[in-house]
Amino acid sequence: MKITILGGGGMATACAVVLAEHPALDVSIWARNAQFARDMTTSRVNDRLLPGVRIPDRINITSDAASAASGADVLVAAVPTAFLRQALIEIADKLPAGVPVLSVIKGLENDTFARPTQIITNVLGSRSVAALGGPCHAEEAARRKPASVVIASEDEAFATTVQKLFATDRFRVYTNRDLLGVELAGALKNVIAIAAGICDGLGYGDNAKSALITRGLAEMTRFGVALGADKQTFFGLAGLGDLITTCVSRHGRNRGVGERLGRGEALANILASMTAVAEGVTTARSIHDLARQKVIDMPITREVFAVLFETKSPAAATESLMQRPPRGE
Repeated sequence: MKITILGGGGMATACAVVLAEHPALDVSIWARNAQFARDMTTSRVNDRLLPGVRIPDRINITSDAASAASGADVLVAAVPTAFLRQALIEIADKLPAGVPVLSVIKGLENDTFARPTQIITNVLGSRSVAALGGPCHAEEAARRKPASVVIASEDEAFATTVQKLFATDRFRVYTNRDLLGVELAGALKNVIAIAAGICDGLGYGDNAKSALITRGLAEMTRFGVALGADKQTFFGLAGLGDLITTCVSRHGRNRGVGERLGRGEALANILASMTAVAEGVTTARSIHDLARQKVIDMPITREVFAVLFETKSPAAATESLMQRPPRGE
């Protein structure tokens, strides 16, 4: 079976490394930047986004879309949400008809509010799609540190296929039918992680951060249920599990952005210094705008949006949250 991975980032590389543990799989990475693909092919390391992790020799790395897509049995989409649509357009006419797609992307598209799997079917047409959720930092998964994730799909057979493809003795995979909930949880937790990072940057301590995570989970669940997701999904790996990891880990890019904001750095300078994309920044706009359209109460998201895009200070945003009218939990 040939697995083609769309993207050359840390998560794309980690997925390739995990999949390559199965000797029967033919794994290819499609990195759109030709020089980047050549460098990884030569060094067998993604120095920019996953330094120190050797990419097995049998993984093919190419910038040639036709070569990567030809004969693919499964496509794994692993590019940031903002770039997904264009990447799919470039590879669409080179993919075999009806090839199923797994998304490992955690965000929502601005303006359309489309989830990654919706973008996939919009560009490629109707086909089986699935989404990977749960606590899964590329830095750890690629180094064979134990992790558990969930694969969500409305196509139970495809979910089971992906489960078998990714499962190793260090990578445990569950399945779930709630595709909507798993994708929303993955997008929402990144916004809450920015707020958690702001807590760190301002030096607020454990009490504040624990409360933020707890109320953040309530906010995520409220949003997901309002859009039709299963409440229980938000208490599983895709929700609570991923939220904890993203809010506390040193690997968390979104938490890192929040921490630097809390220390007084300007967002433009933070983003300009990063080699990887913090999905929560653009997703915060999507979640904020969609919540306002659907009249869903999202106080943490609202304040994160104000800090990111309305020049509100992190301290003032904290004050706004703490001074909200008293209410029952």
